Amino acid sequence: MDFGMPVLIENKNIHDNIALCKESGLSFVELNMNLPGYQAENLENTYYFRKLAETAGIYFTIHLDENLNIADFNKRIADAYMETVVRTIKAAKLLNVPVINMHINHGVHFTLPDRKVQLFEEYFDIYIKKFQKFKNLCEESAGGDNIKICIENTDGFKNYEKTAIEMLLDSSVFALTWDIGHSNSSKNIDEEFIMQHEDKLEHFHIHDSAGPKDHMALETGEIDLKSRIGIAKKHNCRCVIETKTIESLKESVLWLRENLKDR
Repeated sequence: MDFGMPVLIENKNIHDNIALCKESGLSFVELNMNLPGYQAENLENTYYFRKLAETAGIYFTIHLDENLNIADFNKRIADAYMETVVRTIKAAKLLNVPVINMHINHGVHFTLPDRKVQLFEEYFDIYIKKFQKFKNLCEESAGGDNIKICIENTDGFKNYEKTAIEMLLDSSVFALTWDIGHSNSSKNIDEEFIMQHEDKLEHFHIHDSAGPKDHMALETGEIDLKSRIGIAKKHNCRCVIETKTIESLKESVLWLRENLKDR
């Protein structure tokens, strides 16, 4: 199993992140497209990023922008997000990136006196057609290139999202990321769905959690880490130690070394 780290806000550039990755004995850095330095136009400078990785003896994975909304009812917005994904896939091929991680956007809801109405559920026929288009575009761009687009759980998949995810998982291009911290902080609402598709697990985000508190250093919360990491090992998944500070990352790496010596 390979363990890696996310780009951290305390590190001001990619060089600092790579240095910390090397110092920590990790295998990869997950580049986050929410940050200005890792937008598609930056990642398309593939010679620069590839040279950095090769020199350091590491590799990259990519986390798509969390605002990504390929099902937006505004066609221009949805198309811009889809184009961003296609450009990212093309850059990922040249960077030898094995995993592109993504969230599913819940969309907007209307609050009625007695209930909340999710617009993607109300207009599901439009929603699912957008996902079919997205699936086709990703297959055209990534099919046969050993890149997996991994869908990450956050605060609970909606039923309409589960239908869309299952459609995507019919394709060899798509897989699942299990974020064990998000899972715990949302009372493990997604665990049954994830385990129904256990064979599609390719990527893990590991951090501890206690109640709603998330992104904690390993072994500072309430998650049965060895059990969860055991599932990752079973499926030979990569694991991002997704803590948010340098200090908590170092604490987590130390815990892994002391507790998973046979990994």
